Amino acid sequence: MTEYTALWVDRTEITKTRQVSMPIGPVAAGQILVDIDKFGLTANNVSYAVTGDSIGYWQFYPAEENWGIVPVWGCGTVIESNCDEIPVGERLWGYFPMASHAVLTPGRIHSDYFMDVIEHRRELPLIYNQFRRTRAEPAFIQAMETERCLLFPLFMTSYLIYDYLIDNDFFGAQQVVIGSVSSKTGFGLAQMLRGDSSLSQSVIGVTSQANVRFVEGLGCCDQIVVYQTEHEIDASLPTAYVDMSGDARLTISLHNHLGDNMVESCMVGASHWQEGGKVGELPGARPRFFFAPGQIEKRNKEWGPGVAMVRAMTASAEVAAKVSADIDIQWVEGVESLAEHWAQLLDNKISPSTGLMVRL
Repeated sequence: MTEYTALWVDRTEITKTRQVSMPIGPVAAGQILVDIDKFGLTANNVSYAVTGDSIGYWQFYPAEENWGIVPVWGCGTVIESNCDEIPVGERLWGYFPMASHAVLTPGRIHSDYFMDVIEHRRELPLIYNQFRRTRAEPAFIQAMETERCLLFPLFMTSYLIYDYLIDNDFFGAQQVVIGSVSSKTGFGLAQMLRGDSSLSQSVIGVTSQANVRFVEGLGCCDQIVVYQTEHEIDASLPTAYVDMSGDARLTISLHNHLGDNMVESCMVGASHWQEGGKVGELPGARPRFFFAPGQIEKRNKEWGPGVAMVRAMTASAEVAAKVSADIDIQWVEGVESLAEHWAQLLDNKISPSTGLMVRL
């Protein structure tokens, strides 16, 4: 009988974890058992935990009582199958649990992907229920498994924000301010904006003093501003703010500094989750949460199903190839080490130049 190992997180206090090990029973008819052999661990996963109840991320892989299982982007191999169309040995990439194994219920099966159609996931965003059958994909994508687990989900979000800004003509902004630009989603967005020669908006990255050199090396910003010096940003220009940090102080400071010239303010991540909180009434555009699946759904209607995801994947591959030399991959082995690195991630002790890949 296969042994399941996982790290569970307290839904009400995400610094508390529980290491779980239990046998997996027989796989039911129509289901498959996947051995998850690698997944990425980033500030994105912290955002999933912080917004787990409000957005619904805890619902993908329910746990017992007040515990939750943080979703991760990873790769795995089917080791047991009671689904005729998905054979043992099939290689998958998708939205897995922070665990060694997952039981999936394939439906809407195509040559290159299927959907997990288990009942409790049916009301959740479709993008998270899709699992790619990677051996049906181009060889260059198959060769980028680590980048796909670690960087693609973040850069795909970067692309969707980039597309959202273009789709709305930047709300009239002449500059884009990115909070926590040293985060992978942050510098992915900066790379896409700076790399588009058709755009005239300047890119301003906000980061800590310790991360300035890293951001400078990426060459993705027109201006780099250190926290607490937001007054250096030109307040005379219409500005779109993209918040990767979830830092309420920074949001309040920027809105008060820019006033009515804050024409768009959207929160994407929560890398500074400890500094989160209510911001109250602020001058300028009202802060709102950017939900990537919403932009995908809009583009699916306009461009056709799947086109936005293909464009996001292509853009992600391009940025990943550009920055891979700047990212030091560190492998995390076993659930105890995962618990330690989860705590370090929550405390912002993981360098932005480090990419954590996990094997349980």
